[in-house]
This record gives sequence, C-alpha cells and structure tokens, in this order.
Amino acid sequence: MAPPPAALLLPALAALLAAPAAARAPPRSIAVVGAGLGGSAVAYFLQQHFGPQVQLDVYEAAAVGGRLATLTVNKQQYESRGASIHALSLHMQDFVKILGLKHRREVAGKSAIFSGEHFVLEETDWYLLNLFRLWWHYGISFLRLQMWVEEVMEKFMRIYKYQAHGYAFSSLEELLRSLGGDAFINMTQRSVAESLLEVGVTQRFVDDVIAAVLRSSYGQSVLVPAFAGAMSLAGAQGSTWAVEGGNKLVCSGLLKLTKAKVIAARVTGVSLHSSEGRALYQVHYEGSEGQGSAFYDMVVVTTPLHPSRSNFTFKNFEPPITDFPGAFQPSVTSVVHGYLNSSYFGFPDPKLFPFASILTTDTPDLFFNAMDNICPVNISAAFRRKQPQEAAVWRVLSQQPLDKQQLKTLFRSYYSVQVTEWQTYPRYDAAKSLPPIVLHENLFYLSSVEWVASSMEMIAVAAKNVALLAYNRWHQDLEKIDQKDLMHKVKTEL
Repeated sequence: MAPPPAALLLPALAALLAAPAAARAPPRSIAVVGAGLGGSAVAYFLQQHFGPQVQLDVYEAAAVGGRLATLTVNKQQYESRGASIHALSLHMQDFVKILGLKHRREVAGKSAIFSGEHFVLEETDWYLLNLFRLWWHYGISFLRLQMWVEEVMEKFMRIYKYQAHGYAFSSLEELLRSLGGDAFINMTQRSVAESLLEVGVTQRFVDDVIAAVLRSSYGQSVLVPAFAGAMSLAGAQGSTWAVEGGNKLVCSGLLKLTKAKVIAARVTGVSLHSSEGRALYQVHYEGSEGQGSAFYDMVVVTTPLHPSRSNFTFKNFEPPITDFPGAFQPSVTSVVHGYLNSSYFGFPDPKLFPFASILTTDTPDLFFNAMDNICPVNISAAFRRKQPQEAAVWRVLSQQPLDKQQLKTLFRSYYSVQVTEWQTYPRYDAAKSLPPIVLHENLFYLSSVEWVASSMEMIAVAAKNVALLAYNRWHQDLEKIDQKDLMHKVKTEL
C-alpha cells in the first residue's frame, strides 16, 4: 500500500523546521571615517567578521596613522607621539605578528622627576637602590599603587576573553560594568588622586610621582578620573615596547591587509536615507577634487565628534545627533635637535647628566610637562644613545608652544625645532557623562572610548568591540550583546 501524502510530507517538514534560518547577507559597503589606529583596526576586525567581499572605504584627510606619526631629523625618523605600547596590549601584539613587524630594540635610559628647582626622585642603575629610595621618600605608597593598578588591570584583561567569545557592548557603561562592576563606573566619576588616597597612598607620592606621570601622558593633573589614571599608570610602571620602523606601520599594514580603499578626503557629515526598508547612510566629503558623497550600509566614525575637532553634521536623524559635550586638552610636541642645558637641571658639567627622560611635578612656573632623549624608529645593532654633552634629539611635551627664551632655558643651542600642536586627549572631567557608541542602527562612534581612557590598546579594544557589535546587531544575535555575568558564561563555554 502507498503511504498517505501526509506521511511523505512529515520528514520534509521536520527537516525544514530543523534547518537554521538563512543568514542575513553581509553589508555591501562600510565607511570608516579616519585612518588612525582606530580606523585601521576596525577595518581589519570588520573584514574578519563580515568577510572579504564587503567593500571597505576608509576616509582620511591627513596621513594614514593619525596620531601615530613620525618626524624626520637628519634623515632619521622619530616618533612624535604615541611612542610606547604596554606589554599587556594583546591586540597590538597580534597586529605586529599578523603583519610580520618586529619590536624595536630597547635602549636603556634613566628617568627623573623635576620640580622646577631640583629633582625630587632620580632613577639609578640599581633596582634595589631604586626601591630603597622609593621607600625612603614615600614609605609603602609605591606598593599600594602597584597593587591598585594590578587589580584594575587584572579585571580589564577580561575583555580579551569576552571578545574571543564574540561578546560586545552597546555602551561604555555596559563594557565597564562587565569588567569591574559598578566600581569601574565609579572610577570614571572620581579622580585618581581621591582613589589613591583612599587606598593609603600618601599625598606627597600623589603630588610628586602620580602628577608627573599624568602630566607626561595626558598633559593633565591628578584630577583626571581614576580609570584613565590607572591606564596611564599601568603604562608607566609596566614594560613597554614600540614597532621597529614606527608604530604607524600597524595602521598602514592593517589597511593594506584588508585591501581597504583609502579615500583622501575630509568627511563633513552623514545623512540618513532608507532603501528596501532599511537604513542607508550617505557620507559627504571634501577632497582635492571638490565635494562628493557615497552611500553605505554601515558607518564607523573614529575621529572625535566635537566642534573644536571637526565640523561634522548629521542630517535626517530623529532624534537629532547633535550633542557631544566636553573639551579637548591642547598639547604641543617639540622635537629639538640640540645640546641640552644641563645647568638648568643642576648639572653644570653636561658629561655628568645621567637622565634620558625628565618628568615634572605640577608646579605653576614649569613651562613643560616632560622631555626625553628619543631614539630613531630604526635602531641598528651598533646604535648607542648620544652622550649628554653631544647634540641629541629631544622630544619636549608642553601645553603651549615653547618661546625662544624657554628653548634657551632647556638647550644651550640647537640645530632645529619641529613643533606639532595637537588636541590629543579629552580634557577629563569626572562630572561629564560618557558619549554613546551607537549613534543609529548601523552608525557607530568608536572614539567615544577615549573619554574612558586614551591609549593605543584602549582604541584597539574599542575597534574590536565596535566590529563585534556591528556584526551581532546586523545578524540580530542579541545573545552576544550586553550580556550579564559574562565571566560565568565564558567559563561554561570553555
């Protein structure tokens, strides 16, 4: 007897129900605004997740690399900013391996902290003597600092496990909460000085050492929020490295690897349209050939959205995208090729000056934040650091351009001065709320992370988060966004 028609249909129906829903086609095109580390990293991560068939257009008005830039002195290249990378920067480590780059050879040099009148702390060649000096001046404050920073970093490192499992966060608050609970949120609302005093670090240590590190990294005071301060202090007390040939090679390498199209133009705005019932974004730009525009399924903005930094407009969005509060800290880098005036630092004989790096306390009369005797981005095996009585290349960080009298104070004479003025970091204000990551359905703001803390690895982490967030939202995989108790989830997935 032939089976009834229903019996023939049941296996086919069961197979149909068991089959997974058809995956949504990937975006046809994605625009990335900015070709610094954030732009190049997010382009790489987006291609990793969506696949090589997606068209990636990266807009950059200046040079690829952004703040990772070099200057030429006597036919040698030197880092102007973004000089060092922390050993725990796992994404940056991965980029270097993937691109076949190398770590630059380290050249030892001692540091000191200058008050404007004398050195309050001097590093020596002997590790135990350095520890003794810290203990003699500040008691166990340096140990309490180390424990505090290590606790923050241990929790921060969870982000790599979360990202390896494909989890993403739609806001900075959710990201911070997943790593360190409400304690991490609170660290964006109170100063690093307040947090350190609370764990038993002395006021003197804060005034001398913590202030010097923050002036060197952010050009700001100990009133910066605790989380940003912890990231800066982690870089100061941990081992660091740099890329041979210049850190900017990471950016150009990632863009070349992804075969992204780099468009030499300044993006002036984004307007919202719709196509087949979904959002479509029109990117407006100005280049050497005039104004133009192009349409994209997705846009990632990696440049700061602030009136002082960019004249950027959003059109047709409801509610409107307009409010980006806060301000940016002016920062000046002066790369000087000359002879150090060691007498200003209390060393009449320049041959006896032992320091390659000078940090400063927060003293009103001091006109510079830090200075260091820098090495070129390519270091041969025979390279040696210049002796203090020789002409060397110094990088001086300050909040205002140095005038001739100030240059004369720091240098007996000099051959050249190259000045770069930046608005590098947010002017950290604990009272401000954190900017959004998601501006619209498929419109993301990567640079918002800098209001939590600004470093190469924070930007790389944010790039991975935005790529995962974009991918999970595109495919409606809500189980991978803003999940609670992620440490437990990740352990059970192992």
